[in-house]
Amino acid sequence: MFENKKVFILGFARSGYEAAKVLIQRGNQVLIHDAKERAEHDASKIEELEALGVEFLFGPYFDDLLDISFHYVIKNPGVPIDHFCVLKARELNIPVINETEMAYLLIPKDKNIKVVAITGTNGKTTTTTLIYRFLKEAGKKVHLAGNIGYPLCSFLDKLEEEDIIVDEVSCQQLENLYEFRPDVAVLTNISEAHLEFMKTYDHYKEVKKRIFAQQTRDDVMITNMGNEEAFALVKDAKATVKYFSSWHEINGAYIADQAIYYYGEKIVDLDQIQLIGRHNYENIMAAILAVKEFEVSNETICKVLQEFGSIEHRLEFVTEIDKRKFYNDTEATNIKCCQIALASFQEPVILFLGGYERGQDFNELADYVSHVKAIFAIGSCRGRVKEFGDKMNIPTYSYECLQDAFKLAWTISREGDILLLSPASASWDQYRQCEDRGDEFKKYVYELELI
Repeated sequence: MFENKKVFILGFARSGYEAAKVLIQRGNQVLIHDAKERAEHDASKIEELEALGVEFLFGPYFDDLLDISFHYVIKNPGVPIDHFCVLKARELNIPVINETEMAYLLIPKDKNIKVVAITGTNGKTTTTTLIYRFLKEAGKKVHLAGNIGYPLCSFLDKLEEEDIIVDEVSCQQLENLYEFRPDVAVLTNISEAHLEFMKTYDHYKEVKKRIFAQQTRDDVMITNMGNEEAFALVKDAKATVKYFSSWHEINGAYIADQAIYYYGEKIVDLDQIQLIGRHNYENIMAAILAVKEFEVSNETICKVLQEFGSIEHRLEFVTEIDKRKFYNDTEATNIKCCQIALASFQEPVILFLGGYERGQDFNELADYVSHVKAIFAIGSCRGRVKEFGDKMNIPTYSYECLQDAFKLAWTISREGDILLLSPASASWDQYRQCEDRGDEFKKYVYELELI
């Protein structure tokens, strides 16, 4: 498999680069097409691959680029599912997969390597990181892969006997997974998201089911009993299903008496955990269920939880200045994430809300803003944010850019306030990616320390 074949890689980026290196090493002919111009990419990586024999084409896609001579199309997860090349490949009966599927198929089957795969609308990265940290602290040989930033192809040649791969898998990656079969799968939760890519919510949910589609009763599927959509989805799973709940004592992982339990055994008191918020307790329970499959001790779990703070850009505690606390939650690009963030605080909140206009319904925040003392509407949808704030009788200030909003927010803040960037919006109106927005927010915070 993947030897002496002709392969079309659609979209360069990190996954395309790693996939091309693996394919060339196995004697394949590789053509990479990317819509961006050559000058927009890392020249050293292009030159490295060209020296190995990879061909590149940059700019607009032409109809005759893909023909029946190709055996596979490796699609970058960011490429739309209705891209012309994807549709043509299907007409020509050329399999369209992605780097994750390709790498999975190349994992040595004789080394007893285990795969833990994590997906869900929210909480993927935190859960993935916790699983990795638990296993690493327990002394396991573990690799961190997937949507978290490390293509699976990048360490195929480093895998050894009984290694464990912890793989964060987005819906865009799941779209082109067919034979991928994790030994342990985690579905953190499901809510409406990514419809600009998935087109419909029903399709989004069907794609999420691919995390367990190839599993058997010998495998484990973990999900949130308190999330109705996720609970309904796993009814189709053939694997052994294990549940966690933050609301009820169940046969699984749950919260009771201000502590997390695992099948009736107390694991850790909530006040010993660095992470805040019920959503993070759910991420922790999902991670505990996963690592208990590898006999990780309670002591190891507690040690990590006592040391582990938030993931960057996900309800990230930045610092405290003059008894005001700053939180960067720029990854809250949808309403559900903002609801989760607001529910994590009882203190007065000054909220930075808004960004790219894609019709998000801010009225869905109505039940979560009773402790919000001011809203700073930002970005292209700031007009609708202002309407929402006025409707809720919350002082709301409208600014195009974060910098101007931040200046006034600091001025009106008081001791005990939380200044929270949780925009419930994508960032594409002003930033290349949402992390850039979070970095800018933190820059303004750190500048205050210098005053």
